[in-house]
Amino acid sequence: MSEDDILLGFALITTLAAACQILAGKLRVPALILLLPAGFAAGALTDVVHPDVLIGDEFSALVSLSVAVILYDAGLGLDLRNLTGHTRATVGRLLAFGVTFTFLAVCAVGPALFDVSLRVAAMVGMILVVSGPTVVGPLLQYVRPTEKVRRLLIWEGTLVDPIGAILGALVFHAIATTHHIDLGRGYQLGQFAISMAVGLLGGCVGVALLWLTLRVLRLGETLGTLAQLATVIAVSAGCDIVRDDTGLIAAIVIGMAAANIRGFDMPARRPFFETLVQMIIGLLFVSISAGVTPASLTPVLLPTLVLVAFLVLAVRPLVAFASTTGKDLTLRERAFVGWMAPRGIVAASTAAAFAASLVRLGLHGASKILPITFLVIVSTVALYALTAAPVARLLGVARPNHTRPLLVGGAPWTVALGKALRSAGLDVQMWAGQGDERERIKEAGLILAPGDLLATATNPRARLEGVNAVFLLTDDDDFNALASVMVEDNVEGPVYRVGPPQENHGVVAPYTGGAVLFGGTLLRHVLAERYERGARFLIRPASDPLPPGHRTLFVVHGDGRLEPFDEDRPLAPQEGDVFVALSPVPGSGSRPG
Repeated sequence: MSEDDILLGFALITTLAAACQILAGKLRVPALILLLPAGFAAGALTDVVHPDVLIGDEFSALVSLSVAVILYDAGLGLDLRNLTGHTRATVGRLLAFGVTFTFLAVCAVGPALFDVSLRVAAMVGMILVVSGPTVVGPLLQYVRPTEKVRRLLIWEGTLVDPIGAILGALVFHAIATTHHIDLGRGYQLGQFAISMAVGLLGGCVGVALLWLTLRVLRLGETLGTLAQLATVIAVSAGCDIVRDDTGLIAAIVIGMAAANIRGFDMPARRPFFETLVQMIIGLLFVSISAGVTPASLTPVLLPTLVLVAFLVLAVRPLVAFASTTGKDLTLRERAFVGWMAPRGIVAASTAAAFAASLVRLGLHGASKILPITFLVIVSTVALYALTAAPVARLLGVARPNHTRPLLVGGAPWTVALGKALRSAGLDVQMWAGQGDERERIKEAGLILAPGDLLATATNPRARLEGVNAVFLLTDDDDFNALASVMVEDNVEGPVYRVGPPQENHGVVAPYTGGAVLFGGTLLRHVLAERYERGARFLIRPASDPLPPGHRTLFVVHGDGRLEPFDEDRPLAPQEGDVFVALSPVPGSGSRPG
């Protein structure tokens, strides 16, 4: 392969990875739906993107290190202190029973379906136990199931990836080192123990290095990100040198420890690291799928479709219903949990990493592992992407598409606005930092959000649950401006802030982006002053003309969507819409504005 071919190959893979993820983000679908077909098509049309040709035998080593970075990133999201109550018990049952039953089910049918040995079926079975938040998350954002179901599936998908990767590495060692030795003998248990010990020891070394760099040296965002990346790659590579594939265990241990050990001074936001992980995911999927040839898919196509039907229609529903017993979930919610188990990045990455090694060992049927995994990922992601929303609506577990606003602030006019929005039929929550403001919210009968809500929202891996719009209405304009930047990526919807006074606008507010309510024409101090002088918030049907002097603030559509009114972008009200308006100050005879 010439230098020009190498440059063309890397450029094509990078372009496809970025373009597919950008398009998937705009379409609000899992990126895998686009990445896998794009890589497969590129691999069928040109040889310059084939990883075996472009990189050679070293591709599996790059995959291993890339997966280590991805699993470290996933481990950072595993704050086990947030997994409490019934959800913790149900997730535990889903993991324990789901992993075991799925593995055994594939082992039972795999040899007959694909004409492979039990060892190859065991490797496929362990690869297919994983799911992953990179697939489940976008699907749930589109489907919008109830909070209990969403939380349960997110935790299951996040936790099963590292668990599946650990077990996959152990199964791989069992297959690669046993040869003619039975899996159940003490020798193999010793091999398992050695692999686990190497991974755990490497994880401890990595945790110590992160503690030194992030806690002792207090590195900032840029250097802290560099230290994390270097630590994960160095420790994972070192573990793999000592014993193959133990670097994945070390990476998971480092990530989970950093997320759960008190005292780690992790950067509040890691935009570069998160972007890097997204790019790695895209590059891996395009490269891995490019290595799957049409000829390798043909022999396993029909058996894999049978396996997918078995997993979707039998295995997953049995796992879900057996694991969600109790009163926490309704029968319909349990049914939807049984209809959500797509496979994702860890399945593809572990298949690519382990299959190549098993093929080199001459294991019969090992060449079928990657094509089977590829087809299962494509089939399950496409199936659930197309059917999850209709199934959720059929079962009645999809949340209505109405706005669930969070109003931040506790001034009298803010509380009055919250009451008006509640009167319009919205599920309003409010948050305030001062004790007297929180008491005012309680006395008004509004839902008071937990005191640590905004602190949680500034965590780049947190999501504001039960909220899909935030309105920052405090008396501190700089706080409103900064908070709008910090929470915008953690809210499933828009973030607005009230406009600051133009003559005394603070230090940060004038230079910060974010949407300003009412186009910036009705400012915070104007709203507060007019409410204090007697102006009130009113609810009026959109079909009725507003009395003179009233100013429209919001439109609540018939389907429950809340939209701020902006004179620069006039709204066309529909039948069933209502206006939230501000009345004029009594006796002023003037129109608010």
